Amino acid sequence: MMHPDQIKQLILAGMNCAHLELDGDGHHFDAVIVSDEFVGKSRVQRQQRVNQILKERFDSGELHALSFKTLTPEEWSVSRG
Repeated sequence: MMHPDQIKQLILAGMNCAHLELDGDGHHFDAVIVSDEFVGKSRVQRQQRVNQILKERFDSGELHALSFKTLTPEEWSVSRG
């Protein structure tokens, strides 16, 4: 079982984030990840990038379920109004 802060640290260590929200109960997690790395990338490529960072944790079973939105800083700004 992982704590949300552990997952946040893994993501932050693996990529530059302009904004990162992560909540969860130890088994299921939800995240909003905002990064310049997503500019010009498809939704699938963005998800692959995040999954690449967390692959070891998924493979070991330590991390089971993570739902996430991946946005560029511009998309994040527009979504917030």
